[in-house]
Amino acid sequence: MNMFEEFAWRGMVSEATDGVREALGAERVTAYIGFDPTASSLHIGNLLTVMGLARLQRFGHTPIAIVGGGTGMIGDPSGKSQERNLLSPEQIAVNVAGVRAQLERFLDFETAPNAAKIVNNADWLGTIDVLSFLRDIGKHFTVGYMLQKESVSRRLESADGISYTEFSYLVLQAYDFLQLFDRHGCTLQMGGSDQWGNITAGIELIRKVRAKKAHGLVWPLMKTAAGTKFGKTEAGTIWLDPALTSEYRFYQFWLNTDDRDVANYLKVFTWLDRAAIDGLGRALAEAPAAREAQRTLARAVTLMVHGPDGLALAERETAAQFGGGDDADIPAIVLAASDFAEGMATTDFMVAVSLAPSKSEAARTIKQGGFYVNDTRVTDERGKVTLADVIDGRIKARKGQRERRIVRIS
Repeated sequence: MNMFEEFAWRGMVSEATDGVREALGAERVTAYIGFDPTASSLHIGNLLTVMGLARLQRFGHTPIAIVGGGTGMIGDPSGKSQERNLLSPEQIAVNVAGVRAQLERFLDFETAPNAAKIVNNADWLGTIDVLSFLRDIGKHFTVGYMLQKESVSRRLESADGISYTEFSYLVLQAYDFLQLFDRHGCTLQMGGSDQWGNITAGIELIRKVRAKKAHGLVWPLMKTAAGTKFGKTEAGTIWLDPALTSEYRFYQFWLNTDDRDVANYLKVFTWLDRAAIDGLGRALAEAPAAREAQRTLARAVTLMVHGPDGLALAERETAAQFGGGDDADIPAIVLAASDFAEGMATTDFMVAVSLAPSKSEAARTIKQGGFYVNDTRVTDERGKVTLADVIDGRIKARKGQRERRIVRIS
């Protein structure tokens, strides 16, 4: 397979310009993806994008990562219902440094001839004067053309509208593509499907100014089988920086993947081939309680992001939480993840797992200090059990010292 075919079977093609399949199969292409420096760390929502660049490089093409020190001062309106808080130049500099360091874990910046590059668009956006930009670049974009873009039209329909600051973002990103075309021979921009309007604007600018053809390729925005945005958790953002999200919590996020999502995640976030992923799919269907696919996913992604030491730490903490497999004789109950979407009242939970005959008895047990979740005493009879309590795909529940349950989450 060439790179386009690889992306297609992994579910990473939503839209692509005519000719991009042929270009990726017949020549070495230089391609770029942009990263907004809105924080000092990337998060798992960025991981699909990072893997896109890494796969590109493995197929012999040259990846460029733009860290948007310039556009980061403006803010991309794509997929946003209101304007972002504008960051100071000092904070952007800190964030750019953090993002650079994390990208170096995934991309090879040493191997010729397709060594990856990191560039900061502040290098050209920070030096151009407004009159020259309006005269030489702005004249190629009609207001009508910009209003047709979804990132602009959707915001115009919102209560807050869109400021001129964010309205100009599309032109600035198009200018980035032109600059990379001139400086590095870059002919392909990739990203999530919410970037399609920005990408096609850059393609049009290159066509008008340089009379050359450029390409775009975007993948679908990822959602879970339950319909929620990928990476959105009750416990908050899952960061790649272990100082912000521990290796253990990172590992647990992947380990708790819904059965309906795990095959897709294996395709997108690991290097496993089709045969290996199909095999894990069969194992999941035959023995879902073993969670072999989820364990493989958690190990692969944690190893890639945190290295062997981080993976070992996460697995040690997981084993410590569950007593090294001494739970074999404890009654197991299966509950659906959807039961915990809004949190399940702790009293309802005790009844559901047969640790109390009624909610009133459950409340009485909690008041007396006799109920535990994951070996932590529950003190609020009005509290809830949530998906944040799920560890290794399950919740440990205990009444007193002897009555125990393993609650597996499907």
